[in-house]
Amino acid sequence: MPDPSDRERREPDEDEGLSDLAKGYRTADRYVGAAITLVVSVGALTYLGHWLDERWQHQTPWLTLLGVAVGMTGGFISFFRTVLGKRK
Repeated sequence: MPDPSDRERREPDEDEGLSDLAKGYRTADRYVGAAITLVVSVGALTYLGHWLDERWQHQTPWLTLLGVAVGMTGGFISFFRTVLGKRK
């Protein structure tokens, strides 16, 4: 009877045969995605606030500042959930 530690019963290793660089990229992809999400959320909401300020001809860029604040808050929440993992 085969033992559970036998090669036939083990799940295949996805990293088997990859170079160290490829393993590093596979590990870092989650963090790179989180960083891109952070940058895009801040940039998109800042641009939206700026566009609305110009369209409505505001003297003070309140909507731009609001876009920055909301983008940073949402982006950092998403970033830290990804990096720290979801808590139960």
